[in-house]
Amino acid sequence: MFNFIPLLGSHSSSDASQSLLEFEGGIKVLIDVGWGNGFEVVELERLKRHVPSLSIILLTHATPSHLAAYAHCCKHFPQFTQIPTYATTPVISLGRTLLQDIYASTPLASTIIPQDSLLGASYSYQPSAAENSLNILLQPPSYDEIGQYFARIHPLKYSQPHQPLPSPFSPPLNGLTVTAYSAGHTLGGTIWHLQHGMESVVYAVDWNQVRENVFSGAAWLGGSGAEVIEQLRKPTAMVCSAKGAERSPLAGGRKKRDDLLIDMISTALGKGGVVLIPTDTSARVLELAYLLEHAWRQAWRKEAPDGNRDSALRASKLYLASKNAGATMTYARSMLEWMDESVVREFESESSNFNSQQQQQHKRTNSKQLPDGNRSQAGKPSGPFDFQYLKMLERRSQVERAVLAKGPSVILASDTSLQWGFSKDILRRIAGEPSNLVVLTNQSNGTNDYKEAGSSIIGTLWQWYHERQDGIAVETIPGGQTIEQVYTGGRELSLQISDRIPLEGKELLMYQQYLATQRRLQNTVPASNGNALETAADALDETSSTSSSSSEESDPERQGKALNTSAVVAHFNRNKLGQAREDVGVNALLRRPGVYDYYVRGKKGREQMYPFLSKRRRGDDFGELINPDDYLRAEERDDIDGQGLRDNEPGKETKLGQKRKWQESGLQNGTDRRGSSGSNKRRQITLDPRRRPTTDASNGDGGAKDETINYEDPSSGSEDEAEDSPTGPSKVKTETITIQIHLRIGFVDFSGIHDQRSLSMLIPLIQPKKLILVAGTLSETRYLADDCRQKLNAQSKEAVTETLVYTPTDGELINASVDTNAWTVKLSEALVRRFHWQDVKGMGVVTLVGQLAATTVGDVLQTEAARKKQKLAKQETVSSLVEEAPPSPAKPAELVPVLDVLPANMAAATRSVAQPLHVGDLRLADLRKILQSAGHTAEFRGEGTLLIDGLVAVRKSGTGKIEVEGGGLSFPDLRTRASEGSFFAVKRMIYEGLAVIAGG
Repeated sequence: MFNFIPLLGSHSSSDASQSLLEFEGGIKVLIDVGWGNGFEVVELERLKRHVPSLSIILLTHATPSHLAAYAHCCKHFPQFTQIPTYATTPVISLGRTLLQDIYASTPLASTIIPQDSLLGASYSYQPSAAENSLNILLQPPSYDEIGQYFARIHPLKYSQPHQPLPSPFSPPLNGLTVTAYSAGHTLGGTIWHLQHGMESVVYAVDWNQVRENVFSGAAWLGGSGAEVIEQLRKPTAMVCSAKGAERSPLAGGRKKRDDLLIDMISTALGKGGVVLIPTDTSARVLELAYLLEHAWRQAWRKEAPDGNRDSALRASKLYLASKNAGATMTYARSMLEWMDESVVREFESESSNFNSQQQQQHKRTNSKQLPDGNRSQAGKPSGPFDFQYLKMLERRSQVERAVLAKGPSVILASDTSLQWGFSKDILRRIAGEPSNLVVLTNQSNGTNDYKEAGSSIIGTLWQWYHERQDGIAVETIPGGQTIEQVYTGGRELSLQISDRIPLEGKELLMYQQYLATQRRLQNTVPASNGNALETAADALDETSSTSSSSSEESDPERQGKALNTSAVVAHFNRNKLGQAREDVGVNALLRRPGVYDYYVRGKKGREQMYPFLSKRRRGDDFGELINPDDYLRAEERDDIDGQGLRDNEPGKETKLGQKRKWQESGLQNGTDRRGSSGSNKRRQITLDPRRRPTTDASNGDGGAKDETINYEDPSSGSEDEAEDSPTGPSKVKTETITIQIHLRIGFVDFSGIHDQRSLSMLIPLIQPKKLILVAGTLSETRYLADDCRQKLNAQSKEAVTETLVYTPTDGELINASVDTNAWTVKLSEALVRRFHWQDVKGMGVVTLVGQLAATTVGDVLQTEAARKKQKLAKQETVSSLVEEAPPSPAKPAELVPVLDVLPANMAAATRSVAQPLHVGDLRLADLRKILQSAGHTAEFRGEGTLLIDGLVAVRKSGTGKIEVEGGGLSFPDLRTRASEGSFFAVKRMIYEGLAVIAGG
């Protein structure tokens, strides 16, 4: 059984993706936890209903459309952190930096609490009609919490099957196997293959078959490139995205695309303008940063500028504006093996050249050997992501100085949607100059997704680009070709600026009551995450103690309401602690202090055994993560234990309802981080870097300059940039401003998504039995569905059933189970002992002939010895019983089919009828290698035809049938050692590549 439910992203221009896969036995697999650009809580309602029944979670790409809601679900959805999550190492690392950038850049990522939830929880205060839009925010996950959430994800490698572990509340997975394959598009992007029983499901959303500068193509095709690899071929169901189904590929491929972007940038830089390229934080930014950095390197390596293009690049500056740019590039430098082979070769060549230069110049000074332009780069190698010209900006003050500086420049800024990050701020500052240019890199299909307020920037720009109301600018580039840029003509654009404001007065009281209600609901969920609201409570205590101190004398009614709220919460918790032992069950032996006995009589299943808490070992590519406290010397351990005894004296333990000390709250520095001295927990090792490299953006001209790296805590800000962002309960205040746009708009497709040619070529080669299309607009989905029905059904004319194509909407259930009729047959022990297994490509194959008979269940399950003991036990029991009542009629025994050995008279008759079986899949490329190694000449002639010795032709049909045609003799100089002809030699090689199993 296989059911598929798209939770988000179907028939929509929104890129957010959430999919639910359900297999037999109640196994539910969630793939991706994407989120829209508006961060609306309504988009997560379907996902929230399925959280208590999820088995595992799979993450596909490190983009907002695939994992932006992961940290929100971990913090605010009970039991979500207990679900095992799997992803590749780059998705884990880059996804961490992405979410840290999102929550540091926009308050909307914290999500606004729904108005109905606030009014339902506020039992002592009702807002007036003028306070309908409160816009109170949930407490966002802190920097450390995001790192801890991603540290729980299990890393996987490509092409390695893995049997995941189920969640505590999930049924057994029964051999579910998950395998990750390269999807291209992003670093570590994944095509998932799930195997469960007879169901073989391929989940391929947002893949790219074309190789790029940094990312390798999708792993659909094998080494020969003529057919899809066996693991992904002919799945029972395939889930594919319909994005780009109506878009034709750019003529000229990747090189034409790269040249088009550089030429468009150079024309704007030649006019002294500023070029803004909105991009994401951790995925496609690697491709753009690599391309622009190498373009600047090539321009500066020449002794003199070669044309206007090199002159424009050498006279301008290159920036990357993102609050986590340093951490992203640090991770990229450590994951070169996940990139394209050309990047690895470049790194190896640069390292070897650097070592040779160091050996030759170890006694010479850099100033005497290098020209002025390259003098600063003599002390370090120039690897693929060791930037010489790209300067990273991680603070708002650095971005402002870079924009206000005189001279042309190119700025890569997050985010692509222009809804958060530095891209919106830069657009506001450069909008008034006609010489400036904004380059859009992601294809958009319309403005339907951006009609709502707060989501109209990118949609409006795309609408202006397609309308071309104010004319276009045509620029001629080298080679005689032209590029087009659209004028905006001073049109007005509305921007919404969102700021975080701390809660005060009645709004703070309403938030307290909402938090208390959520705590009660969360505590009623068994085995839930008890620390989900802990950080919010800490921030609430801090805000309550500071903001209410000035008004507590003048507002006694508010004090009473707050005390009533605390009393209700404390009374509920006390009642819960008194009743929780029965609800927890046998786990009370582990969770309740002082509980040592548990009554097990009459219990079933796990309630009869002592509970066992399995601690998962955490590790990375270098081995298992250890606890440093386990390797302390005796004197060091005594000092730490003594300090712990002094800090944790009897009576100092925090009890229910007791306030904690200021040092224990972790808020003394104005952050949400929990201090290590305030808890008794052992130190945890987090896989994200504690310090992020930041670069100084104020140095130098357009030439090669030193990239000074200062390692600073990401939460600490400079004195000139005091961002008043409250850490406690807060609300969002939105202000709408209108600006006039005079800049130009250009477009170069750097989305890296499959196009019409890739989809129409590969899907017929994959040959899925059932195809499910998601993640695309309605027109794209319909176009691709019609095209696939035509091509797949044309291929399957000889098949019994046609390929079914589904186009579900959000929340619609699709039953895509495999169409097979299967029966279970028991094998007798005598028949099993006669099996002769043969190995075929790692799988055991055997043929059997037997007689089908009906036998009772007891006779099949019990051996002969067990049957004798059972009969003796029944006889003793019957003899000891007193016949007080007439015996009840016996229930009819359940019959099961059993395959047993044929009798001797039937075996002789079937032996003459049964034919031998040839098992295996012979590839012509492998046959060619075998024949060439044996001394034959073999070459391909035409499509699917192998010619051996110029005499024998071997063909393989689409159904796998092999045909051999040709003469039986060969020339004397081409005879093999056995002096046999080419025809018989080829036939012998074919039989050796197959497993011949006797039918009798």
